[in-house]
Amino acid sequence: MAAVTFVTIIGAAAFASLPGLLIEPLHDEFGWSRGTIGFAVSVNLALYGITAPFAAALMDRFGIRRVVAVALTVIAVGSLLTVWMTAAWQLVLCWGVLVGLGSGSMALAFAATVTNRWFVARRGLVTGILTAAGASGQLVFLPLLSWIVSRHDWRPAAVTVALAALAVVPFVWLLLRDHPADVGVKPYGAPAFVPKPAPVTGAARRAVGVLARAARTGPFWLLAGAFAICGASTNGLVKTHFVPAAHDHHMPVTAAASLLAVIGVFDVVGTIASGWFTDRFEARRLLAVYYALRGVSLLFLPMLLAPSVHPPMLFFIVFYGLDWVATVPPTMALCREHYGEDSAIVFGWVLASHQVGAAVVAFLGGVARDVFGSYDVVWYAAGALCAVAALMSLVTRRGAAA
Repeated sequence: MAAVTFVTIIGAAAFASLPGLLIEPLHDEFGWSRGTIGFAVSVNLALYGITAPFAAALMDRFGIRRVVAVALTVIAVGSLLTVWMTAAWQLVLCWGVLVGLGSGSMALAFAATVTNRWFVARRGLVTGILTAAGASGQLVFLPLLSWIVSRHDWRPAAVTVALAALAVVPFVWLLLRDHPADVGVKPYGAPAFVPKPAPVTGAARRAVGVLARAARTGPFWLLAGAFAICGASTNGLVKTHFVPAAHDHHMPVTAAASLLAVIGVFDVVGTIASGWFTDRFEARRLLAVYYALRGVSLLFLPMLLAPSVHPPMLFFIVFYGLDWVATVPPTMALCREHYGEDSAIVFGWVLASHQVGAAVVAFLGGVARDVFGSYDVVWYAAGALCAVAALMSLVTRRGAAA
């Protein structure tokens, strides 16, 4: 199940690799401002996050396999329709709304649900591996998509994303299972066989109810606030704006995209290592260290951007890659610690805050570039916010699963 989930997330990761590559081609072809394009990306990111807690509840109601298969199909349709767009609102509808809704159902709530159902032992390690799947997909698709965009325009790249999502659907339908009881085994590390629970009705009501209960606790707001900054400094800023920012300094798009892919390489290492650390060390202290180191690295980035790749930039890429989503395993662990059986849905809401933070910065980053002519102010602001996230993580109190 872990292997099937890993491959599924890789196949769906193509959609996450494309937004940063679209900004310059769409600006050149249609004359849309970077803020306008950034708005479409921000809608995508926001819906990705807001859909996640409902997707976790839908998986409890209809099963993992059905929800994931439908989500992949929606991603494919949304990406394919962008080929015929002629107006900015169509970009918002296709890439923002359709791909956002589909990808939200393929979000980390999927990994959290699989981990909670199929594993009792080694949950931190499995969480790290499944989280790293997104980075692995980035590694696979970014160089390919950047080559397609630079040689053949952006439309073939959008078609490639659609085909990648569709290719995973039969794999999901044939191999993915909803619960260990479906194949007659007990969860990994469980002392006894666990019967499959009855489908949970009222998915939307349950998701909102879990949010209402979690919102009355302090740890939820600290985790959500820190994770919003996490999204702002990764998906919203670096994944969306690193390539155009590097291109502003005359670095070729393919070279900048390859650097993002290298981030994906070290993200795999860092996230799996973070899962291992989470099984052994206090999660809130790990988060504080991760956010503090990320903030320091972002403060140095404006000085490192140049027309060519040089050793200090490579050091930043390696360092940032190790930290990219290393925050996920300890954040999931803290959700389990405080919210027990509801932790997958709570994490879905925390992930929603991650994506809202990403959405805000994806939009404001484009606006800042239009207004100031560079991204420098955005890098510095993100570095300062990471320091705030480190403090929020450190003051999150310990708790027992509810």
